[in-house]
Amino acid sequence: MIGWDAARANAKPALIIQAIMLGLAIAFYTNASVADGLRNLAEFKRAHGLTFVILASVFAGAILPEIFLVLFFQRGQPQRANLRNLAFTIPVWGFDGSLVDLLYRAEAHWLGDLATVPVVLGKILVDQFGYNVFFAAPFGVLTYEWKNNGISLLPVRDLFTWQHYRDKIIPTLVATWAVWIPLMAIIYSLPLALQFPLFGLALSFWVLLLTYMTNRFAGKVEADAPLALATTEL
Repeated sequence: MIGWDAARANAKPALIIQAIMLGLAIAFYTNASVADGLRNLAEFKRAHGLTFVILASVFAGAILPEIFLVLFFQRGQPQRANLRNLAFTIPVWGFDGSLVDLLYRAEAHWLGDLATVPVVLGKILVDQFGYNVFFAAPFGVLTYEWKNNGISLLPVRDLFTWQHYRDKIIPTLVATWAVWIPLMAIIYSLPLALQFPLFGLALSFWVLLLTYMTNRFAGKVEADAPLALATTEL
C-alpha cells in the first residue's frame, strides 16, 4: 500500500513528466527541428561519453532536486543540510547513472537498437523485471535508508532478509513500475544515443518519488504528503 500511496501522491508530476517525454518522442519522429536538436544532443553525449553521463546524472539526480527543495520547501533559504544532502546524493547518482548507461548499451547489444515492439518489450522486461528487481530498487532503498539511519550498518544487515524485501522493496517496485514502465516504453522507442539523455529528464522526478518512499519508511512524512521532497531532512 505504501507503493500505491507513493504513486498516487506523485501522480500529477508523474503524468506531467510522462507527457513531456511522450511529446518529445513524437516530435522526434514528426518534427525535423526537434529531431535535429535531439540528434545534436545525442552527438554531444557520444563525444563526451562517461563524463556527460556522470555530470548529467549528478545534475538531474542530485543538484536539481536539491534546488527544488530549497525553492519550494525552504522558502528559498539554503541550509547546511542541503550541502550534506549533496555530499550524499552526488556520488550515489553519479554511480547509478553510469550503470544505467551501461545497461542501455548492453541491451542494445543483446536485443538490437530498433524501435520494434518485440525489442522495446524485451528491453522493458530486462530493465524493470530484471535490473530493477534485483539491483536498482534494493540499491536505491538501501542508500537512502543508510543515510536516514545516520550511516548505520543496520539497513545493510536487513537488506538480504525476506521481511525487508517484502516491506520496503516490493512497495518501491510498485511505485517504480507505475512511473517507469510507461517512461521506458518511450525511452526505448528512441535510438540508443538518445535513451540516456531522456532518462536524465525523468531522473529528477524519480529521486522525488524514491525520497518520498524512504521517508515514509522512516516515518518522516505522512501518507498524504503531496510531493516526495516533503521534508528537508532527507
